[in-house]
Formats: sequence, C-alpha cells, structure tokens
Amino acid sequence: MNRVYNFSSGPSVLPLKVLERAQAEFLDYGNSGMSVMEMSHRSPGFDEIICAAEQLLRELMGIPDNYRVLFLQGGASTQFAAIPLNFLTGSKKAQFVLTGLWAKKAHAESAKYGDCEVVASSADKTFSYIPAVGPDMVKPDSDYFYICHNNTIYGTTWHTLPETGDVPLFADVSSSILSERMDVSRFGLLFAGAQKNMGPAGLTVVIVRDDLLGHKMDICPTMLDYKLQADNRSLYNTPPTYSIYICRLVLEWLKSIGGIEAIEQTNRKKAALLYDYLDSSKLFRGTVAEQDRSIMNIPFVTGDEELDRTFVSGAKAAGLVNLAGHRTVGGMRASIYNAMPVEGVEALIQFMYKFEKEYHKS
Repeated sequence: MNRVYNFSSGPSVLPLKVLERAQAEFLDYGNSGMSVMEMSHRSPGFDEIICAAEQLLRELMGIPDNYRVLFLQGGASTQFAAIPLNFLTGSKKAQFVLTGLWAKKAHAESAKYGDCEVVASSADKTFSYIPAVGPDMVKPDSDYFYICHNNTIYGTTWHTLPETGDVPLFADVSSSILSERMDVSRFGLLFAGAQKNMGPAGLTVVIVRDDLLGHKMDICPTMLDYKLQADNRSLYNTPPTYSIYICRLVLEWLKSIGGIEAIEQTNRKKAALLYDYLDSSKLFRGTVAEQDRSIMNIPFVTGDEELDRTFVSGAKAAGLVNLAGHRTVGGMRASIYNAMPVEGVEALIQFMYKFEKEYHKS
C-alpha cells in the first residue's frame, strides 16, 4: 500500500485506523450480516451508532445538556439559509464579521431574509487578518452575531472570541471543530461540515442551544426546521447513515489518543514546525498576520506564480498532494487537520527545504 500525505482542505485525510476498521466491518457490521450502508436508519443497529456518535461528541467537546446535537445533510452551505430561516425572526436583524469567502456567502444568504449588518471585514487586505470587534459594536437587539471561526481558504482563525453579551454567537466551525478546546457555552449555535475533521463528506453537524429553537419563519422548509430535526433525533428522514458511522469511528479514535487536549497539542506542534520554517525561509513566506494564524490551514507563496506551480507539481510527485491554494488566491496551502501525522508535516518541510536550495537565487 502506497498512501500519500494528503493536505487537502476537504474532503480531507482520515485516520488510517478508522479506514482499516471501516474496511474490516464493511461487509458485516457487528455480526448483522450486512454493511452499515445497507442498514435501515430505523433499526436498533443504526440507533446504537447514532446515539454513540452523539454521546462521544458531547463527551469530547463538553457539550452542555441544554444543547441539541443534529446530524444533517446538505453541507455547511445549506446552513447559511437554515440559520436565518430559523433564527432571524425576532428583530429580523443580525450582525456579521466578514473574514473570508464562507462568511461572505453566509451573509449574502441571510440578507435575503432580514437586515444583516457587516460589523467588520478584512477584505481590504485579502482576508489576511481577523478584524478587531469590541463589545460596543454588538447591537443588543440583534437576533444573532455570526462569525466563521477558522477560514480555510485564507488561513486565519479567531483566537479570542468576540464578546456579544446576550446576543447569541453563531459560528461556522467546519475547519476547526475538534482541533482545539472550545467552550460550547460561549455559542448559541455551532455548525460544521464533517469532511475536514469529523469524517467523510455528506454529514453536517449542528450544535444548538435549546431555548433558541422553535421560532422559525413560516416559510422555513420542513427539512431546514432545526426544532423538527431535534424532536426527531435527526431521523425525520433518512440521514447520511454511513457518514455518521464513520464520524463515530473518528470520534472513537480521537478519544483513544487522549481527546481534544491531546490532539490540540499535536496540532500546535505541527503548525509551529511549518510556521517556523516559513518564518526562516528565504523563498517561501506565509500570507497571514502572525497573531491570527490558523493551526489547521497554512497558506504560503514564493512570490512567483510559475514557481508556485512548479512546487505543487514537484510535491505531488514526491507524494505530498493537494497543496495548491484555493483558486481565488493561488499559491499553496497545507491543511493539517487532526488526522495529518507530524511525519507528514516533517516530510513537507523536508521537500520545501530541498526545493528552496534548488530554486532560491541568493
């Protein structure tokens, strides 16, 4: 078996032990005589899977009892519409901080349904930093205050959450969930596409505070009604059963290696190795303000677009794949999610060192 180091931003690398276990159980899960892919979502076998997945997530993240966990379809982008349809129903006002493409898309979708103010934006510097947001900028009559916690494309993250008082803080945590400790009680709602740190594409997890549910717009489609989904334990219709099963395996793996505290230490070690190299390099440079750097997504460039392409091509030949930056920004990006081993980052740095020796003109 010749596996590469996969630096994709998502769908992303999965733990090898998870893939091996899924392979072993693929044809016959739990002596049921069938694959999870064939199993009814109403069966006792699948009920055990989804209940275990929720319990593991609650344990790992410290999710309080007054929060509901939803296992949904539609990707994180569907939540851009589901959120205003469920919650932009009081003052019909919400506030947004624009720190990248996904926050922009969420804002544009919400603006179809109410008054959605852009409080701050880092668009002036290609989203290379997190703008300052003070408590005085939060309007107390807002239905919610929205951020994208970690910006996959641009490599920035909120190291300090905005203080929003009684206004519920909503966050897209697709590329940071389970990577570091989060105080769930600071949020009214968290959501994440699973395909970065939780499992394969097809599953979206929503964590929402109980008291916020039940105030949807009349025009809210049935399938986007969070309270309906919560009341039906995410089983109103057939959920993404196999993706939930893999998510459970990922959560079991994460618990087995010491949980979020342990993986955060590893993630910070990986990021420090790569940032230290970038800061000392004469050829490569990072593109993000140092104080706002992500530990999950690290963009970098040489300053020469042709040389960037040469690097990406050479890295692929060396078994370091999916290092091209997002099409909107170019350059390179290393996504080093939970399942990326330290050895993968070390192999990338070794290749960068050799590339720099060959191509840097002193």
